[in-house]
Amino acid sequence: MKFRGTLAAAALVAGAAAASAEDARPLVTVVTAEHPQTQLMAMVLSMQAIEQGHELRMLLCGPAGDIALRDAPESATAPQPPRDMSPQGLMQAMIGRGAQVEVCAIYLPGLGADAGVLIEGVGVAQPPEMAGAMLADDTIVWSF
Repeated sequence: MKFRGTLAAAALVAGAAAASAEDARPLVTVVTAEHPQTQLMAMVLSMQAIEQGHELRMLLCGPAGDIALRDAPESATAPQPPRDMSPQGLMQAMIGRGAQVEVCAIYLPGLGADAGVLIEGVGVAQPPEMAGAMLADDTIVWSF
């Protein structure tokens, strides 16, 4: 009898997760903060949203754009407690889960660089498309 109750509870949880994923709204996370702990928390919360079924688009601007560089500063790549994750490492994991990550359109010209300096999977945001994504009625926008 206990086994049957466990199966029923598991089915209920699985059904709720599936319904939640179907109802999940798109999320745009904008990261501008230069502090590595804030950057990592933006990645942690965005990953949680992916795990809860939300489609993620992330925009990195200003100092946060450095997270996307092949030759990123140590602040973007150094492991942080409590789980020894880095902003760049967790961002790459999100890209592997289907997140669309882009630097803002003026980031690379400000560096005097082209897209070749970015890690694989990171693009350059096009302002009309990004504005449309952020303005869509069903989109959630987070900013860090």
